Amino acid sequence: MNPGLLPAVACARLLAWLGRRSAPAVAVSVFIGLAVPPFAALAKPLVVPTILALLVLAFVRTSMAGAFTARRAGIAVLACAWVMLVLPLAMGLATRLLGEPNAIVLALIMQASAPPIMSAPAFAALLGLDARLVLVTMLGGMALTPLTAPGLVFHFSGGALALDPLALALRIAAVVGGTMGAGLLIRRLLGLKWVEAISAHLDGLNVVLLGLLAVGLMDGVTHAFLDQPAFMAGLVALAFCVSLLGFGATALVFRAVDPGDAMMLGFCGGHRNMAVVIAATGAVLPHETWLYVAAAQFPIYLLPVVMLPLARRVSAAGRRKA
Repeated sequence: MNPGLLPAVACARLLAWLGRRSAPAVAVSVFIGLAVPPFAALAKPLVVPTILALLVLAFVRTSMAGAFTARRAGIAVLACAWVMLVLPLAMGLATRLLGEPNAIVLALIMQASAPPIMSAPAFAALLGLDARLVLVTMLGGMALTPLTAPGLVFHFSGGALALDPLALALRIAAVVGGTMGAGLLIRRLLGLKWVEAISAHLDGLNVVLLGLLAVGLMDGVTHAFLDQPAFMAGLVALAFCVSLLGFGATALVFRAVDPGDAMMLGFCGGHRNMAVVIAATGAVLPHETWLYVAAAQFPIYLLPVVMLPLARRVSAAGRRKA
């Protein structure tokens, strides 16, 4: 073998190895960010590019063939309505019981009004599940965000937060249009056979990108845990409760669809892209709201480890049926 190729071969083998241990590797990345704060500070500027790269990769590796059948389209429409209207309204009404909006209530309203996380298709791939429906639902949720989020956030925050619908729509259009165009172009240049041949390496790349994202999002969180351990523990517990309620309610509502699709729709219902709403507010938010945003990353990265055994059973059952 040409010695000059050794680094590339080693890198490819490492990616394939990571791809086979995806869920645990991604979970560990959260704690790397907490344990090594300087690393988190270095990774923070890469958060946005990493999110964009994950979405490009989702379009590269996800075949949309069969994604827009009448049945799937109907499920996606219902899922978008549930995730972007029903769950936010339920959260908004629940926060009314807490009295006047405070920093944490604002965070909960923003979370419920936000679209599903853009890395949802990456997590579907990480779990070995079909990413087509979750990708369509995520894109539909993002398209609905400028129509639903401004009114919901303004109403349930008592006017404390106002979003610019036009700016939000333009930002989302740029993100979706740019990443979709880049992903589909790369997929066309590589060819379907090549994409399938390197699927394990793409899984590994997913792990690297998700890990880098987790590390960057932990910037400043270590100090918050040291300064306010009880408060931060409470925020993490609250984030898990909100995520599990959204996950469980959504999976229950869509239990009649394919089990893997129901699981990933639940993932969309429980995990939201708060960064989109934060950007639309101008990022002028109370300190406690920012801390909740960080706390909300823990269920996103840790729950897939719990989901992995069930996802494997679902995938195995689907292969037997096929």
